[in-house]
Amino acid sequence: MQIFSKQRLLVVLIASVLFSITSCKKPKTEYQYGVNNENLLPPNVNKTRLKTTDQYISILYANLFQKALSSNNIFAISQAFDSVGDQILARQLLIANLMKKPGVKIPTVTEMNADLNTFITDTYVRFYVRKPSEAEKEYLKQFITADPNVTPELVYMSFALSDEYMYY
Repeated sequence: MQIFSKQRLLVVLIASVLFSITSCKKPKTEYQYGVNNENLLPPNVNKTRLKTTDQYISILYANLFQKALSSNNIFAISQAFDSVGDQILARQLLIANLMKKPGVKIPTVTEMNADLNTFITDTYVRFYVRKPSEAEKEYLKQFITADPNVTPELVYMSFALSDEYMYY
């Protein structure tokens, strides 16, 4: 009788342990929210190296004329830059003078207004070597359409004088 009771007790104990192990597990629920991964950092966050004067001049010339500037001209313009204390003023004068030269490749106002999305994207790629975010594109589109005096020259000058353009 005593043996039967011990075996019975052992069976009941094993059964209760097995039952508690298998019945106490909370089923894992895997949630999927359908949220797209988005880059929340500003697009220019990876541009940390400041351009030298020579790099700024040569890149600006290439952006405006779609061809390279000779090293002699880069040297001459760079010396003029170094002689001016206000570098922002020197950049403004350089951009204004380059835009007056023949051969500069700037779209007309009519071309700009005909396809603003393409103009904005091309300008970002040309000057910042990246595509604009949707917010940047929408802001610039509204800015251009709100003011009929905005020309491609003003947009190009703004991009060439921006902080992002100073870094690569």
